[in-house]
Order: sequence, then structure tokens, then C-alpha cells
Amino acid sequence: VSHQRTDWISIHGRICHLLIPVLGPQPCFHSEKDRKHGKEQLLRRQESLIAVALSTAQGFVWAGKPLEAIPAALQALRFSSQVFGSDSLQLVPIFLLLAEASTGTGHLRQAAKYLSQAQWIVLQTPDCSAALQSKLYRGLGLFSIAEGNLDQALYHLANDVYLATTEFGLNSVEVSGGYFHMANIFFHQNKMDTANSLYTEV
Repeated sequence: VSHQRTDWISIHGRICHLLIPVLGPQPCFHSEKDRKHGKEQLLRRQESLIAVALSTAQGFVWAGKPLEAIPAALQALRFSSQVFGSDSLQLVPIFLLLAEASTGTGHLRQAAKYLSQAQWIVLQTPDCSAALQSKLYRGLGLFSIAEGNLDQALYHLANDVYLATTEFGLNSVEVSGGYFHMANIFFHQNKMDTANSLYTEV
């Protein structure tokens, strides 16, 4: 019952009206034009579902409610897999969100699985953007922090900063997140000069 309540609070209350036309029986079309239009309409509905589920999950993570984020992110993953395929780059941000939420609930083993799936997709896609690779390395860095492996975290976050700089430029706001997390690590290591330098950069 508690799982059902969490699921309802997280996502089903928001997407029930969207699920019926997507999961229900599809109409039978008699012409190729109607069939094409029907497929396009179904795709738009699925994409709308994905957008609602993903933004809902992200909102819960930002609000510090990782447990509530997971059902919404799983719905986004389910429909994204159907629409884009199980090895599509579109799934990477969802896997990263699931990893962050799982880490927040203390399920590090599950978080590691989600990160591995995201990393595998990125490695299988040679033309993956530096922006998405940057997000992957940030996710790996935050996971390493949760594990207490700070040297590994600094390595991943340095890659995050490098890739974000490549994509957006040296003084872009997208780079600041990597610097901020690195500064926090140096702060906890009592390396105040380095930490303050990075906080100033942020």
C-alpha cells in the first residue's frame, strides 16, 4: 500500500489522463494517411508523457525527495525505451536521474547499475555530445562522493569541467557545477586555498 501511495503521489496522479489514450486500444485506420496521422498522434502523446514524468522526477530530486522521484523517472524510462529504443542517448539523462535519486535513498548498488547503463550507451555512441558526456561524468563524480572515494570523484568532476568547457566555453554557467562540487571536496579535505579558488571561479 505504501508503494502504491508513493507511486500515486509521485507520478500517476499527474499522468493518468495521458495513459489511457497511449495504453488503451488504438483505433483501426483504413487509409495509409490516417495510419500515419495516428502514429504521429501516438508519438506526440508518448513524448508528452515522457516530458511530464521527467520534469516531475527532476522536481522531486531538486526538492530533496529522491524516493518520490523514482516512480516518475521509471515511467519516463519505460516510455522513452518504447519510443527511442533501449540503447538511445535519450535514455542517458533518465538513467542519471535514477542514479541520483537512488543515491539519495541510500541504494548505492542500484545507482551504480543505472550509471553503468548510462555509461554503456555513451560509449556505444561515438557522436555523443560533450554536453551529455559532461553530465555523465558529473553523475559519476557525485556517486563517487557518496561512496567516499574522493580521488575518483575529483577525476570524474575534472572530466565534467573539461567537457562542459569544450561544449559551452570557459565562462559558461554549465561549467560552474563541476567546479562547485570539486571545491566542496577540497573544502572537506581542508585544502582551503584550492577550495576558495574554485569557489571564486564558481
